[in-house]
Amino acid sequence: MIKKILFALICVSTGLTTNSFAQQILKIDSLHKIQNNIFINTDTTTVPLALENPLLSSQNYIYKLRLDSIERAVPLPHNEYVQQYIDIYAKRKDMFGKMLGLSGYYFPIFEKALKDYNIPQEIKYLTIVESQMNPHAVSKVGATGIWQFMFGTGKAYGLKMDNFVDERKDPVQASYAAAAYFRDAYEELGDWLLAIAAYNCGKGNVTRAIDKAGSRDFWEIRQFLPKETRNYVPAFIAAVYVMNYSSKHQITEQASKLFLKTDTMQVNHFVSLSALAKILNIEDESLFALNPSYKKKIVNGTSDLPKRLILPKLKGADLAGLYDVLNNNELDNQMQVIQANTDDVRELRKRKAATVNSTAVLYHKVTSGQSLNSVADKYGVEVQDLKVWNALKSKTIVPGQRLKIYTSKRAVLKAPASFLSYKVKRGDTLSEIAEKFDGATVQSIKRDNNLAKAGLQTGMVLKISKG
Repeated sequence: MIKKILFALICVSTGLTTNSFAQQILKIDSLHKIQNNIFINTDTTTVPLALENPLLSSQNYIYKLRLDSIERAVPLPHNEYVQQYIDIYAKRKDMFGKMLGLSGYYFPIFEKALKDYNIPQEIKYLTIVESQMNPHAVSKVGATGIWQFMFGTGKAYGLKMDNFVDERKDPVQASYAAAAYFRDAYEELGDWLLAIAAYNCGKGNVTRAIDKAGSRDFWEIRQFLPKETRNYVPAFIAAVYVMNYSSKHQITEQASKLFLKTDTMQVNHFVSLSALAKILNIEDESLFALNPSYKKKIVNGTSDLPKRLILPKLKGADLAGLYDVLNNNELDNQMQVIQANTDDVRELRKRKAATVNSTAVLYHKVTSGQSLNSVADKYGVEVQDLKVWNALKSKTIVPGQRLKIYTSKRAVLKAPASFLSYKVKRGDTLSEIAEKFDGATVQSIKRDNNLAKAGLQTGMVLKISKG
Protein backbone atom coordinates (compact mmCIF):
# COMPACT_ATOMS: atom_id res chain seq x y z
CA MET A 1 0.00 0.00 0.00
CA ILE A 2 2.83 2.40 0.90
CA LYS A 3 4.52 1.66 -2.46
CA LYS A 4 1.29 2.51 -4.34
CA ILE A 5 0.92 5.82 -2.48
CA LEU A 6 4.55 6.75 -3.20
CA PHE A 7 4.14 5.89 -6.89
CA ALA A 8 0.99 8.06 -7.11
CA LEU A 9 2.81 10.98 -5.48
CA ILE A 10 5.67 10.64 -7.99
CA CYS A 11 3.24 10.66 -10.94
CA VAL A 12 1.41 13.75 -9.61
CA SER A 13 4.68 15.56 -8.96
CA THR A 14 5.96 14.67 -12.41
CA GLY A 15 2.77 15.81 -14.07
CA LEU A 16 3.07 19.23 -12.44
CA THR A 17 6.69 19.50 -13.56
CA THR A 18 5.83 18.49 -17.14
CA ASN A 19 2.92 20.95 -17.41
CA SER A 20 5.05 23.82 -16.19
CA PHE A 21 7.80 22.85 -18.58
CA ALA A 22 5.34 22.55 -21.47
CA GLN A 23 4.27 26.18 -20.92
CA GLN A 24 7.91 27.18 -21.24
CA ILE A 25 8.22 25.23 -24.49
CA LEU A 26 5.13 26.89 -25.95
CA LYS A 27 6.78 30.30 -25.65
CA ILE A 28 9.53 29.26 -28.04
CA ASP A 29 7.47 27.03 -30.31
CA SER A 30 5.69 28.65 -33.23
CA LEU A 31 2.89 27.03 -35.21
CA HIS A 32 2.97 27.15 -38.99
CA LYS A 33 0.19 28.98 -40.79
CA ILE A 34 -2.30 26.54 -42.25
CA GLN A 35 -3.14 26.88 -45.92
CA ASN A 36 -6.49 25.87 -47.33
CA ASN A 37 -5.14 22.94 -49.31
CA ILE A 38 -4.98 19.16 -49.28
CA PHE A 39 -1.50 19.62 -47.86
CA ILE A 40 -0.63 21.82 -44.90
CA ASN A 41 2.09 23.89 -46.57
CA THR A 42 4.39 23.87 -49.58
CA ASP A 43 7.61 24.48 -47.70
CA THR A 44 9.35 21.77 -45.74
CA THR A 45 9.02 21.91 -41.96
CA THR A 46 12.21 22.14 -39.96
CA VAL A 47 12.47 20.38 -36.63
CA PRO A 48 10.91 22.66 -33.98
CA LEU A 49 13.15 24.61 -31.62
CA ALA A 50 13.82 23.00 -28.25
CA LEU A 51 16.01 23.77 -25.27
CA GLU A 52 19.57 22.50 -25.62
CA ASN A 53 19.95 21.53 -21.95
CA PRO A 54 16.47 20.71 -20.63
CA LEU A 55 16.00 20.18 -16.93
CA LEU A 56 13.50 17.69 -15.57
CA SER A 57 13.49 16.83 -11.88
CA SER A 58 12.10 13.39 -12.67
CA GLN A 59 10.89 11.45 -15.67
CA ASN A 60 7.24 10.96 -16.43
CA TYR A 61 6.89 7.20 -16.19
CA ILE A 62 3.53 7.16 -17.96
CA TYR A 63 5.22 8.33 -21.16
CA LYS A 64 8.05 5.86 -20.65
CA LEU A 65 5.63 2.97 -20.25
CA ARG A 66 3.70 4.01 -23.34
CA LEU A 67 6.87 4.24 -25.43
CA ASP A 68 7.99 0.84 -24.14
CA SER A 69 4.64 -0.64 -25.18
CA ILE A 70 5.00 0.45 -28.84
CA GLU A 71 8.73 -0.19 -29.23
CA ARG A 72 9.56 -2.76 -31.89
CA ALA A 73 12.82 -2.85 -33.89
CA VAL A 74 13.72 0.83 -33.47
CA PRO A 75 14.61 1.86 -29.88
CA LEU A 76 12.14 4.38 -28.42
CA PRO A 77 13.75 5.53 -25.16
CA HIS A 78 12.18 8.17 -22.96
CA ASN A 79 14.41 10.98 -21.76
CA GLU A 80 14.33 14.75 -21.31
CA TYR A 81 15.00 15.42 -25.01
CA VAL A 82 12.18 13.15 -26.17
CA GLN A 83 9.83 14.63 -23.57
CA GLN A 84 10.41 18.12 -24.96
CA TYR A 85 9.13 17.08 -28.36
CA ILE A 86 6.23 15.14 -26.93
CA ASP A 87 5.21 18.35 -25.17
CA ILE A 88 5.54 20.33 -28.42
CA TYR A 89 3.83 17.85 -30.73
CA ALA A 90 1.02 16.92 -28.35
CA LYS A 91 -0.14 20.53 -28.53
CA ARG A 92 -0.15 20.59 -32.33
CA LYS A 93 -3.58 18.98 -32.39
CA ASP A 94 -4.60 20.35 -35.79
CA MET A 95 -1.36 19.23 -37.45
CA PHE A 96 -1.48 15.71 -36.03
CA GLY A 97 -5.19 15.44 -36.76
CA LYS A 98 -4.28 16.02 -40.42
CA MET A 99 -1.40 13.54 -40.15
CA LEU A 100 -3.79 10.86 -38.90
CA GLY A 101 -6.10 11.55 -41.84
CA LEU A 102 -3.29 11.48 -44.44
CA SER A 103 -1.82 8.32 -42.92
CA GLY A 104 -4.81 6.33 -44.18
CA TYR A 105 -3.62 6.95 -47.74
CA TYR A 106 0.16 7.22 -47.40
CA PHE A 107 1.10 4.70 -44.69
CA PRO A 108 0.19 1.61 -46.76
CA ILE A 109 2.49 2.95 -49.52
CA PHE A 110 5.36 3.51 -47.08
CA GLU A 111 4.81 0.17 -45.34
CA LYS A 112 4.97 -1.79 -48.61
CA ALA A 113 8.32 -0.25 -49.61
CA LEU A 114 9.81 -0.66 -46.12
CA LYS A 115 8.66 -4.28 -45.93
CA ASP A 116 10.18 -5.08 -49.32
CA TYR A 117 13.57 -3.89 -48.04
CA ASN A 118 13.12 -5.43 -44.58
CA ILE A 119 13.17 -2.01 -42.89
CA PRO A 120 11.26 -1.47 -39.60
CA GLN A 121 7.76 -0.13 -40.16
CA GLU A 122 8.34 2.62 -37.57
CA ILE A 123 10.50 4.46 -40.10
CA LYS A 124 7.30 5.61 -41.85
CA TYR A 125 6.79 8.18 -39.07
CA LEU A 126 9.89 10.06 -40.27
CA THR A 127 7.75 11.55 -43.03
CA ILE A 128 5.94 13.61 -40.37
CA VAL A 129 9.18 15.17 -39.16
CA GLU A 130 10.51 15.56 -42.71
CA SER A 131 7.57 17.02 -44.59
CA GLN A 132 4.29 16.55 -42.72
CA MET A 133 3.52 14.01 -45.49
CA ASN A 134 3.45 16.73 -48.14
CA PRO A 135 4.84 15.54 -51.51
CA HIS A 136 5.37 19.17 -52.57
CA ALA A 137 7.47 20.15 -49.55
CA VAL A 138 10.75 21.85 -50.48
CA SER A 139 13.44 22.86 -47.99
CA LYS A 140 15.51 26.04 -48.17
CA VAL A 141 18.40 24.08 -49.71
CA GLY A 142 16.30 22.13 -52.21
CA ALA A 143 15.40 18.87 -50.40
CA THR A 144 12.12 17.83 -52.02
CA GLY A 145 9.12 15.58 -51.48
CA ILE A 146 7.62 13.54 -48.68
CA TRP A 147 11.00 11.93 -47.91
CA GLN A 148 12.96 15.17 -48.55
CA PHE A 149 15.59 13.91 -50.97
CA MET A 150 18.35 16.20 -52.17
CA PHE A 151 18.90 16.06 -55.94
CA GLY A 152 22.19 14.13 -55.75
CA THR A 153 21.00 11.59 -53.18
CA GLY A 154 17.74 11.03 -55.05
CA LYS A 155 19.63 10.44 -58.29
CA ALA A 156 22.05 8.06 -56.54
CA TYR A 157 19.06 6.00 -55.38
CA GLY A 158 17.41 5.81 -58.80
CA LEU A 159 14.96 8.71 -58.71
CA LYS A 160 14.44 10.48 -62.05
CA MET A 161 14.16 14.25 -62.41
CA ASP A 162 13.49 16.01 -65.73
CA ASN A 163 11.31 18.80 -67.07
CA PHE A 164 8.21 16.59 -66.79
CA VAL A 165 8.69 14.58 -63.63
CA ASP A 166 10.33 14.82 -60.23
CA GLU A 167 10.16 11.35 -58.67
CA ARG A 168 11.18 12.76 -55.30
CA LYS A 169 7.52 13.86 -55.18
CA ASP A 170 6.25 10.40 -56.13
CA PRO A 171 5.22 8.71 -52.85
CA VAL A 172 5.85 5.23 -54.27
CA GLN A 173 9.22 5.80 -55.96
CA ALA A 174 10.55 8.01 -53.15
CA SER A 175 9.52 5.45 -50.51
CA TYR A 176 11.54 2.72 -52.23
CA ALA A 177 14.52 5.06 -52.51
CA ALA A 178 14.24 5.90 -48.80
CA ALA A 179 14.01 2.20 -47.91
CA ALA A 180 17.16 1.51 -49.98
CA TYR A 181 18.96 4.34 -48.18
CA PHE A 182 18.05 2.91 -44.78
CA ARG A 183 19.20 -0.53 -45.89
CA ASP A 184 22.63 0.89 -46.71
CA ALA A 185 22.79 3.12 -43.63
CA TYR A 186 21.91 0.30 -41.23
CA GLU A 187 24.31 -2.09 -42.95
CA GLU A 188 27.09 0.45 -42.46
CA LEU A 189 26.20 1.83 -39.01
CA GLY A 190 24.51 -1.16 -37.37
CA ASP A 191 22.01 0.88 -35.34
CA TRP A 192 18.60 2.24 -36.30
CA LEU A 193 18.87 5.52 -34.38
CA LEU A 194 22.23 6.16 -36.05
CA ALA A 195 20.68 5.33 -39.43
CA ILE A 196 17.88 7.82 -38.75
CA ALA A 197 20.44 10.47 -37.78
CA ALA A 198 22.35 9.72 -41.00
CA TYR A 199 19.19 10.27 -43.03
CA ASN A 200 19.16 13.83 -41.72
CA CYS A 201 22.84 14.80 -41.86
CA GLY A 202 24.56 12.09 -43.93
CA LYS A 203 26.45 8.96 -42.95
CA GLY A 204 29.76 10.84 -43.04
CA ASN A 205 28.72 13.24 -40.25
CA VAL A 206 27.51 10.33 -38.13
CA THR A 207 30.74 8.39 -38.68
CA ARG A 208 32.81 11.41 -37.65
CA ALA A 209 30.67 11.91 -34.53
CA ILE A 210 31.19 8.23 -33.62
CA ASP A 211 34.96 8.71 -33.91
CA LYS A 212 34.90 11.84 -31.73
CA ALA A 213 32.70 10.29 -29.04
CA GLY A 214 34.34 6.87 -29.09
CA SER A 215 30.84 5.38 -28.94
CA ARG A 216 28.11 4.07 -31.24
CA ASP A 217 25.30 5.15 -28.91
CA PHE A 218 23.27 8.00 -30.43
CA TRP A 219 22.82 9.72 -27.07
CA GLU A 220 26.60 9.62 -26.53
CA ILE A 221 27.49 11.01 -29.96
CA ARG A 222 24.58 13.49 -30.01
CA GLN A 223 26.72 16.44 -28.89
CA PHE A 224 29.04 15.98 -31.89
CA LEU A 225 26.25 16.00 -34.49
CA PRO A 226 24.85 19.06 -36.32
CA LYS A 227 22.32 20.92 -34.20
CA GLU A 228 19.27 19.94 -36.27
CA THR A 229 20.23 16.26 -36.14
CA ARG A 230 20.54 16.35 -32.34
CA ASN A 231 16.84 17.27 -32.26
CA TYR A 232 15.81 15.17 -35.27
CA VAL A 233 15.94 11.79 -33.53
CA PRO A 234 14.05 12.91 -30.38
CA ALA A 235 11.46 14.56 -32.65
CA PHE A 236 11.04 11.28 -34.55
CA ILE A 237 10.47 9.34 -31.31
CA ALA A 238 7.93 11.95 -30.17
CA ALA A 239 6.11 11.73 -33.52
CA VAL A 240 5.83 7.94 -33.14
CA TYR A 241 4.43 8.45 -29.64
CA VAL A 242 1.84 11.09 -30.58
CA MET A 243 0.58 9.15 -33.62
CA ASN A 244 0.06 6.06 -31.46
CA TYR A 245 -1.36 7.84 -28.42
CA SER A 246 -3.23 10.69 -30.10
CA SER A 247 -6.44 9.90 -28.20
CA LYS A 248 -4.65 10.46 -24.89
CA HIS A 249 -4.03 14.05 -25.97
CA GLN A 250 -7.48 14.82 -27.41
CA ILE A 251 -6.20 14.71 -31.00
CA THR A 252 -8.96 13.78 -33.45
CA GLU A 253 -8.36 12.41 -36.94
CA GLN A 254 -9.31 14.83 -39.71
CA ALA A 255 -10.68 13.39 -42.92
CA SER A 256 -8.26 13.59 -45.84
CA LYS A 257 -9.35 15.00 -49.20
CA LEU A 258 -7.33 12.31 -50.96
CA PHE A 259 -9.24 9.47 -52.60
CA LEU A 260 -8.55 6.42 -50.46
CA LYS A 261 -9.81 3.94 -53.06
CA THR A 262 -7.78 4.18 -56.24
CA ASP A 263 -6.90 2.35 -59.45
CA THR A 264 -3.39 2.28 -60.92
CA MET A 265 -2.48 1.87 -64.57
CA GLN A 266 0.57 2.25 -66.79
CA VAL A 267 0.20 4.69 -69.71
CA ASN A 268 2.36 4.76 -72.85
CA HIS A 269 1.27 8.18 -74.16
CA PHE A 270 1.55 11.76 -72.97
CA VAL A 271 -1.70 12.26 -71.06
CA SER A 272 -3.12 15.51 -69.69
CA LEU A 273 -4.24 15.21 -66.06
CA SER A 274 -6.61 18.16 -66.53
CA ALA A 275 -8.33 16.40 -69.43
CA LEU A 276 -8.65 13.25 -67.32
CA ALA A 277 -10.11 15.21 -64.39
CA LYS A 278 -12.73 16.72 -66.70
CA ILE A 279 -13.73 13.31 -68.04
CA LEU A 280 -13.93 11.86 -64.52
CA ASN A 281 -15.86 14.92 -63.30
CA ILE A 282 -13.50 15.64 -60.42
CA GLU A 283 -11.47 18.70 -59.43
CA ASP A 284 -8.09 19.07 -61.13
CA GLU A 285 -6.37 19.42 -57.75
CA SER A 286 -7.78 16.11 -56.57
CA LEU A 287 -6.19 14.28 -59.48
CA PHE A 288 -2.93 16.25 -59.17
CA ALA A 289 -2.77 15.22 -55.51
CA LEU A 290 -2.80 11.54 -56.51
CA ASN A 291 -0.05 12.15 -59.10
CA PRO A 292 2.15 14.83 -57.49
CA SER A 293 5.38 14.04 -59.35
CA TYR A 294 4.20 15.32 -62.76
CA LYS A 295 5.45 18.91 -62.90
CA LYS A 296 3.48 19.97 -66.01
CA LYS A 297 0.35 18.07 -65.00
CA ILE A 298 1.14 15.75 -67.92
CA VAL A 299 1.93 12.05 -67.53
CA ASN A 300 4.86 11.60 -69.93
CA GLY A 301 4.50 7.92 -70.73
CA THR A 302 6.06 6.32 -73.80
CA SER A 303 6.01 2.82 -75.27
CA ASP A 304 9.58 2.29 -74.00
CA LEU A 305 8.98 3.85 -70.58
CA PRO A 306 5.33 3.66 -69.49
CA LYS A 307 4.45 5.86 -66.53
CA ARG A 308 2.24 5.20 -63.52
CA LEU A 309 -1.13 6.92 -63.41
CA ILE A 310 -3.25 6.82 -60.26
CA LEU A 311 -6.97 7.45 -60.60
CA PRO A 312 -9.94 7.40 -58.22
CA LYS A 313 -11.70 4.02 -58.25
CA LEU A 314 -13.23 3.81 -61.71
CA LYS A 315 -16.90 3.39 -62.49
CA GLY A 316 -18.30 1.83 -65.65
CA ALA A 317 -19.61 5.17 -66.92
CA ASP A 318 -16.11 6.67 -66.87
CA LEU A 319 -14.45 4.08 -69.11
CA ALA A 320 -15.52 5.31 -72.57
CA GLY A 321 -14.35 8.89 -72.05
CA LEU A 322 -11.23 7.68 -70.28
CA TYR A 323 -10.30 5.49 -73.23
CA ASP A 324 -10.43 8.50 -75.58
CA VAL A 325 -8.14 10.62 -73.39
CA LEU A 326 -5.63 7.83 -72.77
CA ASN A 327 -5.32 7.10 -76.50
CA ASN A 328 -5.03 10.71 -77.69
CA ASN A 329 -1.61 11.07 -79.38
CA GLU A 330 -1.74 14.82 -79.99
CA LEU A 331 0.59 15.68 -77.09
CA ASP A 332 3.25 13.10 -77.98
CA ASN A 333 4.84 15.04 -80.83
CA GLN A 334 4.79 18.36 -79.00
CA MET A 335 6.84 17.36 -75.99
CA GLN A 336 10.56 16.89 -75.44
CA VAL A 337 11.99 15.42 -72.25
CA ILE A 338 15.01 17.33 -70.89
CA GLN A 339 16.97 15.79 -68.04
CA ALA A 340 17.21 17.97 -64.93
CA ASN A 341 20.59 19.14 -63.71
CA THR A 342 20.28 19.93 -60.01
CA ASP A 343 18.17 22.03 -57.68
CA ASP A 344 20.55 21.89 -54.73
CA VAL A 345 20.80 25.60 -53.89
CA ARG A 346 24.28 25.17 -52.45
CA GLU A 347 25.51 23.47 -55.60
CA LEU A 348 23.86 26.07 -57.84
CA ARG A 349 25.61 28.91 -56.00
CA LYS A 350 28.98 27.24 -56.57
CA ARG A 351 28.20 26.65 -60.23
CA LYS A 352 27.05 30.21 -60.79
CA ALA A 353 30.50 31.60 -60.10
CA ALA A 354 32.22 28.81 -62.05
CA THR A 355 30.10 29.10 -65.20
CA VAL A 356 29.80 32.87 -65.71
CA ASN A 357 33.05 33.04 -67.72
CA SER A 358 32.30 29.93 -69.81
CA THR A 359 28.77 30.79 -70.91
CA ALA A 360 27.01 33.40 -72.99
CA VAL A 361 24.47 35.59 -71.21
CA LEU A 362 21.05 36.24 -72.71
CA TYR A 363 18.29 38.49 -71.43
CA HIS A 364 14.66 37.50 -71.81
CA LYS A 365 11.85 40.04 -71.56
CA VAL A 366 8.78 38.51 -69.93
CA THR A 367 5.60 38.79 -71.99
CA SER A 368 2.00 38.62 -70.85
CA GLY A 369 0.92 35.13 -69.81
CA GLN A 370 4.44 33.76 -69.39
CA SER A 371 5.44 31.86 -66.27
CA LEU A 372 8.85 30.92 -64.95
CA ASN A 373 8.15 27.35 -66.07
CA SER A 374 7.45 28.38 -69.65
CA VAL A 375 10.61 30.52 -69.80
CA ALA A 376 12.68 27.63 -68.42
CA ASP A 377 11.22 25.29 -71.05
CA LYS A 378 11.93 27.77 -73.85
CA TYR A 379 15.64 27.92 -73.06
CA GLY A 380 16.06 24.34 -71.83
CA VAL A 381 17.06 25.33 -68.30
CA GLU A 382 15.69 24.57 -64.83
CA VAL A 383 13.32 26.86 -62.93
CA GLN A 384 15.66 26.73 -59.94
CA ASP A 385 18.51 27.98 -62.17
CA LEU A 386 16.44 30.98 -63.23
CA LYS A 387 15.63 31.77 -59.61
CA VAL A 388 19.30 31.68 -58.61
CA TRP A 389 20.56 33.64 -61.64
CA ASN A 390 18.00 36.39 -61.04
CA ALA A 391 17.87 36.34 -57.21
CA LEU A 392 14.16 35.51 -57.29
CA LYS A 393 12.57 34.60 -53.97
CA SER A 394 9.50 33.06 -55.61
CA LYS A 395 8.32 31.84 -59.02
CA THR A 396 6.30 35.02 -59.63
CA ILE A 397 7.32 37.09 -62.68
CA VAL A 398 5.58 40.04 -64.36
CA PRO A 399 5.35 41.28 -67.97
CA GLY A 400 8.27 43.51 -68.90
CA GLN A 401 10.64 41.94 -66.37
CA ARG A 402 14.12 41.10 -67.74
CA LEU A 403 15.53 37.70 -66.83
CA LYS A 404 19.21 36.79 -67.07
CA ILE A 405 19.82 33.41 -68.71
CA TYR A 406 23.13 31.59 -69.10
CA THR A 407 23.27 29.55 -72.31
CA SER A 408 25.18 26.30 -72.63
CA LYS A 409 28.13 27.56 -74.74
CA ARG A 410 30.87 25.68 -72.97
CA ALA A 411 34.25 24.29 -73.91
CA VAL A 412 34.09 20.85 -75.55
CA LEU A 413 35.29 18.23 -73.10
CA LYS A 414 37.22 15.10 -73.97
CA ALA A 415 35.32 11.84 -73.99
CA PRO A 416 35.38 10.42 -70.48
CA ALA A 417 37.23 7.25 -69.61
CA SER A 418 35.21 4.21 -68.60
CA PHE A 419 36.32 4.54 -64.99
CA LEU A 420 37.65 7.15 -62.62
CA SER A 421 39.65 6.48 -59.47
CA TYR A 422 38.69 7.76 -56.04
CA LYS A 423 40.77 7.44 -52.88
CA VAL A 424 38.61 6.93 -49.80
CA LYS A 425 38.97 9.60 -47.12
CA ARG A 426 38.19 9.23 -43.45
CA GLY A 427 34.46 9.50 -42.84
CA ASP A 428 33.51 8.83 -46.48
CA THR A 429 30.40 6.77 -47.19
CA LEU A 430 29.33 5.08 -50.42
CA SER A 431 26.28 7.31 -50.83
CA GLU A 432 28.37 10.48 -50.44
CA ILE A 433 30.95 9.19 -52.94
CA ALA A 434 28.19 8.28 -55.42
CA GLU A 435 26.85 11.83 -55.20
CA LYS A 436 30.22 13.20 -56.38
CA PHE A 437 30.03 11.41 -59.75
CA ASP A 438 27.29 11.65 -62.38
CA GLY A 439 25.79 8.26 -63.12
CA ALA A 440 27.37 6.56 -60.10
CA THR A 441 25.21 4.76 -57.55
CA VAL A 442 25.88 2.88 -54.34
CA GLN A 443 25.05 -0.35 -56.13
CA SER A 444 27.34 0.34 -59.12
CA ILE A 445 30.29 1.17 -56.85
CA LYS A 446 29.73 -2.05 -54.90
CA ARG A 447 29.53 -4.02 -58.15
CA ASP A 448 32.59 -2.47 -59.82
CA ASN A 449 34.75 -2.94 -56.71
CA ASN A 450 33.41 -6.33 -55.58
CA LEU A 451 32.29 -4.89 -52.24
CA ALA A 452 30.12 -7.33 -50.36
CA LYS A 453 29.13 -4.70 -47.81
CA ALA A 454 28.97 -0.91 -47.68
CA GLY A 455 31.94 -0.66 -45.29
CA LEU A 456 34.96 1.32 -46.51
CA GLN A 457 38.56 1.63 -45.37
CA THR A 458 40.48 4.90 -45.41
CA GLY A 459 43.02 4.94 -48.23
CA MET A 460 41.44 2.27 -50.41
CA VAL A 461 41.08 3.23 -54.09
CA LEU A 462 37.68 2.74 -55.73
CA LYS A 463 36.84 2.43 -59.42
CA ILE A 464 33.96 4.73 -60.31
CA SER A 465 32.05 4.00 -63.50
CA LYS A 466 31.08 7.05 -65.54
CA GLY A 467 28.53 5.16 -67.61
